[in-house]
Amino acid sequence: MAQDLRDARRPEPDPLLTTLADYTLSFEAPAGGEAMETARLCLMDSMGCAMLALGFPACAGLLGPVVVGAEMPGGARVPGTRYELDPVRAAFNIGAMIRWLDYNDTWLAAEWGHPSDNLGGILAVADYLARQGNEIRVRDILRRMVQAYEIQGVLALENSFNRAGLDHVLLVRIATTAVAAAMLGAGREQVVNALSYAWIDGSALRTYRHAPNTGPRKSWAAGDASSRGVWLALHSLRGETGCPSALSARGWGFQDVLFQGREVTLARPLASYVMENILFKVSYPAEFHAQTAVEAAVQLHPAVRERLAAIERIEIETQEAGARIIDKTGPLANPADRDHCLQYMTAVALLRGGLAAEDYEDAAAADPRIDELRAKMSVAENPRFTRDYLDPEKRSIANAVQVFFADGSSSARVEVEYPLGHRRRRGESLPALRAKFEKAVGEQLPPPSAERILRLFDDPQRLAATPVHEFISLWTL
Repeated sequence: MAQDLRDARRPEPDPLLTTLADYTLSFEAPAGGEAMETARLCLMDSMGCAMLALGFPACAGLLGPVVVGAEMPGGARVPGTRYELDPVRAAFNIGAMIRWLDYNDTWLAAEWGHPSDNLGGILAVADYLARQGNEIRVRDILRRMVQAYEIQGVLALENSFNRAGLDHVLLVRIATTAVAAAMLGAGREQVVNALSYAWIDGSALRTYRHAPNTGPRKSWAAGDASSRGVWLALHSLRGETGCPSALSARGWGFQDVLFQGREVTLARPLASYVMENILFKVSYPAEFHAQTAVEAAVQLHPAVRERLAAIERIEIETQEAGARIIDKTGPLANPADRDHCLQYMTAVALLRGGLAAEDYEDAAAADPRIDELRAKMSVAENPRFTRDYLDPEKRSIANAVQVFFADGSSSARVEVEYPLGHRRRRGESLPALRAKFEKAVGEQLPPPSAERILRLFDDPQRLAATPVHEFISLWTL
């Protein structure tokens, strides 16, 4: 009787929890549609980013079991390695690899982030289930990617967690929790329960993305969030009851404690909008608010490379979000600091006519000309860029760069509104996206494996029908 009275006093779950659960359990993007085709490109690009990250010792050193010897034969495999791990730890490994170089796909709105961060959890759970005898194919991974992207991206449209000091990987944990629970066979109540704890866990603070605390955590924070989502999903299936008013509880819920009393809302119905509008980082491993600044600087490189000593000042116009998060002056401590500095990225592109992941390392940063150029730069918000950035019909990420010389002359003012990889430039970006992927797998995998993978991704129907355990086997050493 006492238990019945306690249950009667429990409130109905927050509507947001049930909406996310119902979407995850019911929505399926049409086969052959734009969302599923874009998901194939996102899977391709994310796996390539993971392979590129293996070439960096700081990333490779994080991988494997949490303690030596705690591997799980028959568990989820980590692509590009020999590790077989429990799905929680495998999600961390894969998620850290995909995000390490900040080269994976991106979503920009009131909140920003990288929806492919969820692929750590999705791939780990899928391979784990497949190796337990479940029939799971790559098309199932693509479908779950559409869902995870949509949950993270639509929550980001009008809810600015960064303004409350919270890091965007909160949304990775939310999306991975919902999708992982559904993949593991959870019912509606179990998905709601898991999601309630994903919100109660709060969020990491953004301080590790900003000076003086910028460091490598920003490269593995998404893997951490995705792995936590898998853990919460598994815990829910063991009978955890959840907290129905996790967001709305007065004084104690997420909204009052961590979101300054604001309600977390969905700006649009959940479908496949985010996947269809995702942004690819095609040419440069640069924080996305700076992508068009780098493009502009590359265009200016031929006009300034022989006149570097004559430069008096460099003016950069950007959006409000870019000015707020990547306008950095003064010393930069490490690669994680440099790849989130608008001035650093622009300076390298002006000097070298391009930008690569290696340009953030200490050896490249030792070039004194980079800081000399940074000292001559000013960054200002262009209100039009900000308006178009927030316009759902445009979703531009504009920057403009102009160089002024001591003799009174100046370069052209180069403005780039949409970066390569934007939906409006998708066709233009596809050859470069394929070349990026080919380079990545060619550098990290034996030639026969690389060739089989490339042929598979060039055949969308065969890829979609491939059993997951066979797909992951192509990536193992």
